[in-house]
Amino acid sequence: MSAPLDVEGPAAPPRANGELVFAEPWESRAFGMAVALCEAGVFDWPQFRAALVTRIAAWEATPATGTQWTYYQHWLGAVEDVLTARGTVVTGDVTTRAHLLAGRPAGHDHPHRPPRSSDPGRVAAEAADA
Repeated sequence: MSAPLDVEGPAAPPRANGELVFAEPWESRAFGMAVALCEAGVFDWPQFRAALVTRIAAWEATPATGTQWTYYQHWLGAVEDVLTARGTVVTGDVTTRAHLLAGRPAGHDHPHRPPRSSDPGRVAAEAADA
């Protein structure tokens, strides 16, 4: 990987037994997106790391009341900061898209029927039809 991850300090991702830890699926996607953008040359890792440290320091200086610390929320914010600074994305566009996605109902993009492997009757019926 061309993105050298910190092992200690404010920019170090959460780990357990040396392995990266993701509490939610979106966190691993945000992680992968940053690494892929770096490897594609969209931004360099020191630039991203500096944005991440800045985000974390700002939160630590004035944590919002009632909010919980989430490392990958800062990670994702740092990706946005770097892309915005480069002119790759516009902050207003990101905010508009985030609100649009947040307004969609849960499960909107998932099939309404269970996957084939979890419905043995359907698998047998579809195999018979084939």
